[in-house]
Amino acid sequence: MRIHLSRSCCSLGTLRRSARQHTEAVLRFISSALVCWVCLLCACDGSVLPQNFIYPLFLHTKDYNEKIASMPGCERHSVDSVMKEVGEAVAEGVTNIILFPKIPDDVKTNAADACYDPAGLIPETIKKIKSAYGGRVNVWTDVALDPYSDQGHDGMVSSDKRGDGGRGRIMNDETIEQLCRQAICQARAGADVVAPSDMMDGRVGALRDALDSEGFTDVSIVSYTAKYASAFYGPFRDALDSAPRESSNAPPNKKTYQMDPANSREALIEAQLDAAEGADMLMVKPGMPYLDIIKLLKDNTNLPISAYHVSGEYAMMKAAAEKGWINERDVCLETLLCFKRAGADAILTYYAKQAARWINEDGLMRLKK
Repeated sequence: MRIHLSRSCCSLGTLRRSARQHTEAVLRFISSALVCWVCLLCACDGSVLPQNFIYPLFLHTKDYNEKIASMPGCERHSVDSVMKEVGEAVAEGVTNIILFPKIPDDVKTNAADACYDPAGLIPETIKKIKSAYGGRVNVWTDVALDPYSDQGHDGMVSSDKRGDGGRGRIMNDETIEQLCRQAICQARAGADVVAPSDMMDGRVGALRDALDSEGFTDVSIVSYTAKYASAFYGPFRDALDSAPRESSNAPPNKKTYQMDPANSREALIEAQLDAAEGADMLMVKPGMPYLDIIKLLKDNTNLPISAYHVSGEYAMMKAAAEKGWINERDVCLETLLCFKRAGADAILTYYAKQAARWINEDGLMRLKK
């Protein structure tokens, strides 16, 4: 399997695709379900619709649900519960979901080999969703090692002490090989979209090559292009138990591969590289504190833009609503509208099903008047 060189070592010229590759990418871009709904249903800048939402769902191997204390209203779902949740979301017009697994500790390793187990939790759940709902729902998957890592990192950790603070380093190229295996496994199970959130250099090009070589030319890549080393991810890491392990040799945080919150220009560089490597959509994460980055990418690329309304943003709104300090419905819908106004074509939000219901109720009320 061919792995691209680290992006920091490549010029843009070396990453430019040939005319044939560009044509293939355009055809894939036009034909994919991902782009169809973005172009046809999300064209209006002045409104937000259920079709704009991607619904993140946490799942685990247990046969019952577990509440997530730091994310009221969200749960770690059993597979049966995921199936029900997907059906309810589709009924509200939310036709895109993304799956995040909570993996048992005894399965986790530094190499995260469980991420490409064809009998694993994610591949088996994808098969069930596609069997039950077919083309009515697009299944997105997270491509990263951290749910499967005993180090709590998106990449494999070296055993040496050559990293910051005398700790191990994140091994970029070795990690990309694992990510390619993971993405192929997910595509074989029926994933429509793979979304690499790992922030390794060169992974988009490697994933595109790997998917194409296996015949998955219609599987789209949504790249976490501008994923910042943010303090807003805490509740998500609670949900998946995916925070860096303090007792390991691993770096204590993810700042060596995620972006500096003070840096906006790097987002443009990453966007150019991801587009050149074959990404079909670019993502900004977090969302609300980074509306300027959403607009920056929207104004400087022809690719669709997605925004992740992350767990910390969601938790703050939930906490304020529980205290009676804000009107949850109005603040939620205003927030999602702001993402759209800034340039987001798609919005990953834990409010997806509820917000779609509120939007649909508003539409019915208008019809009755």
